[in-house]
Amino acid sequence: MHPPEVFRATTLRVAALLDAHRIRYHLTGGIASVAYGEPRMTQDIDIVVDNAALADCLDAFIDAAQRDGFLLDARAVRHGVASRSMFQMFDMDDALKVDIYPREMVPGELHRSAWVEIFAGVKLPLVSRPDAAASKLAWAAKGSQKSRRDVRHIVRQMKAQDRAALDDLARDMRLEALLADVLAEPDEISG
Repeated sequence: MHPPEVFRATTLRVAALLDAHRIRYHLTGGIASVAYGEPRMTQDIDIVVDNAALADCLDAFIDAAQRDGFLLDARAVRHGVASRSMFQMFDMDDALKVDIYPREMVPGELHRSAWVEIFAGVKLPLVSRPDAAASKLAWAAKGSQKSRRDVRHIVRQMKAQDRAALDDLARDMRLEALLADVLAEPDEISG
């Protein structure tokens, strides 16, 4: 597990890289689960990016990332952007993996990003609370048990307006029944 200052340094370097290329993004994954749910371990940084914006400056982005100390496979990055599938960069300075998702898991999520103080004195775009839960729900539909728990913890911290938005998203994604099932599950196995 990496100490928080490593996440801070790598996250800020990736954010600066994306900002320099005017690529809209937000943090998601474990960082969102920690911000919106319960503290838990995470070993990487997950970022959703605007695929069209990244595609427009792809060669410059790849070159800048490599100059900034990120290890990446340029062919895999190009394939990820073309196929809208996740690709990875590895921060050589801090030995931390960054998963880049060049697509929205929840339609329109990049337009609903929330600016949240992720690190002391540093606000960054973070997936909105309803979109974080909906994204975790989509991963739960693919079999992720950790995402099922994350959904429950995120929903517990929701205000009524956010819960209504999540219900709408779950309906639009045809995951209403799964949401109900996940929310009905206990967090711990009872003996």
